[in-house]
Amino acid sequence: MIKCIAVDDEPLALEIIEDYIRKVPFLSLEGKFENAATALRYLQDEPVDLVFLDIKMPDITGIQFLKSLKHPPMVVFTTAYGEYALDGFDLDVVDYLLKPVPFERFLKAAAKARELMAANQHKVNPVAEAAWLNDYIFIKTEYKIIKINLEDILFIEALKDYTKIYTQVQPVLTLRSLKSFETRLPADKFIRVHRSYLVSLNKINSVEKNTVMIANQSIPISDGYRDRFYDVINKNS
Repeated sequence: MIKCIAVDDEPLALEIIEDYIRKVPFLSLEGKFENAATALRYLQDEPVDLVFLDIKMPDITGIQFLKSLKHPPMVVFTTAYGEYALDGFDLDVVDYLLKPVPFERFLKAAAKARELMAANQHKVNPVAEAAWLNDYIFIKTEYKIIKINLEDILFIEALKDYTKIYTQVQPVLTLRSLKSFETRLPADKFIRVHRSYLVSLNKINSVEKNTVMIANQSIPISDGYRDRFYDVINKNS
């Protein structure tokens, strides 16, 4: 059973979400709130698994609400404003529902949350299992979102203010941190070799001393990552 709350400053919208929650057997409504401040106080004493969260609310927006939580639960954004979709990608929410929300679409979001919770119970990275469960990822870059197949990724480099994804098609710049890629990409396919580099194991052409060669690019292996890297390499040799 997934314990959840609903937060929306519109009473009618809140009523609809409440009705939807009660129709889903694996969801348990623990509370509903018409303002984010009250919901925040509730979460301090009563942690839940999932929050259905409106974005555009007075005083505290849904985005500010989510960013204020040190250990946020799963979140499904609900909003009448489509332009906030990119923020959902950046904040790693489970899903993004555009009002008016059809029940079928709500049910799909609830199913995603159930998959995520099941992954967590099996002691794997829940975000990776839910958000990047497929063999592709969506990356926000400049003013658009680009789909990248995991098989196309050669390596990823952390720059000063950006992270650069080198692919077989073209390099892609994003504000997403290298750490987020390390924790969310499949550990059997990608490995950190340096504070600034994450590489695809399938794309390694050769390894010599403290260097990995991928597509004619020389990538350093630093001391802090060398032992783990060679452990993985030796297991597959």
